[in-house]
Amino acid sequence: MSSGSLEVAQALTDAARAIHQPRSLEATLDAIIESARQTVPGFDHVGISVIHRDGRIETLAGTDQIVWELDTLQYDLGQGPCVDAIRESSIVAVEDAANDPRWPDYMPAAAQVGLRAQLGVRLFDEDETLGGLNLYSVNSDAIAEGAVELAALFASHATIALGRARQEEHLNDALVTRKVIGQAIGIVSERYKISEDQAFHFLVRASSTSNIKLRDVAQELVDTTNQQYEQDRDSRE
Repeated sequence: MSSGSLEVAQALTDAARAIHQPRSLEATLDAIIESARQTVPGFDHVGISVIHRDGRIETLAGTDQIVWELDTLQYDLGQGPCVDAIRESSIVAVEDAANDPRWPDYMPAAAQVGLRAQLGVRLFDEDETLGGLNLYSVNSDAIAEGAVELAALFASHATIALGRARQEEHLNDALVTRKVIGQAIGIVSERYKISEDQAFHFLVRASSTSNIKLRDVAQELVDTTNQQYEQDRDSRE
């Protein structure tokens, strides 16, 4: 195995290890983009972005300020390799950026700040698009042989990290919802001297009648009760 192949294998191993270590999402993504920056030939800077449920795209990690600058420019304009990779094509490659006519608003501005080549790779699992891996070159107009395949490998690692983070977010949301509804049931049960089962159905009816989600009804009740408690406590002091 050549020294270059060994470096690639080690970088991918490091990226995989970063995902499975008990560290924050931010630290995991930083490890992935730094490994990609050092390993994918021809690119100087790397970033990872995520697409939210409302369609908004946000950069979560970047190896240099130019990543955030170029990412934000694409989001604001609604065009560019990053945007297209997420919304239309799974991989979008740009060589000789200054003369690429595909994004008439983005590319001239990007070239002006030094962009010479770019690669956007979609991050997606079986169910949905999660975001994109964005690679930028300020030193070469060409994309090196094998760079696209390597970038796709790092994108798969980033997808796993984002997927795990999203699962944890959903789990945390579910736990918070359960806690808030439980608190609201306790409040209603105590206030009206009814059973917890009756209190739960009371909240369900309130949600249905007002066309407001059960969690939001419960949260409003808990917040109002806490505010009243604070006011009563302050008045006694």
